[in-house]
Amino acid sequence: MARIVSFSEAVSIGIHSMVLIARESEALNVIKIAEATGASKHHVAKVLQRLVKDNFLMSTRGPSGGFLLKKPADQITLLDVFESIDGEITIEKCPMDNSICAFNKCLMGNLVANVTAQMRDYLGTQKLSDYLKQ
Repeated sequence: MARIVSFSEAVSIGIHSMVLIARESEALNVIKIAEATGASKHHVAKVLQRLVKDNFLMSTRGPSGGFLLKKPADQITLLDVFESIDGEITIEKCPMDNSICAFNKCLMGNLVANVTAQMRDYLGTQKLSDYLKQ
């Protein structure tokens, strides 16, 4: 079934992992995160390394190693995580990337641009700290 709005699997893993890590006082390892998210540990590791590279997480190797937030949870938005993994959200006027439309007006009536802007704005207001209460 088609979806109007969807996140990549990597973004979903990244957002869920970041909330799980933010909820813990000790480092959380890839195996525990993979079990909690239902994702492959290899995919989790790849996504988390991207977040380490962008300075949202720090990682420690070894039996007691894992991932910890590098910044406070109230300084990381879901938009930060999204854009770290999938790149900047841009708002395009035409969903088909056409500069000239074959019709007198857009068949989508700017719906795609409006929904994209709303999603970007929403993700920008949601901080990891908003999800720490269980």
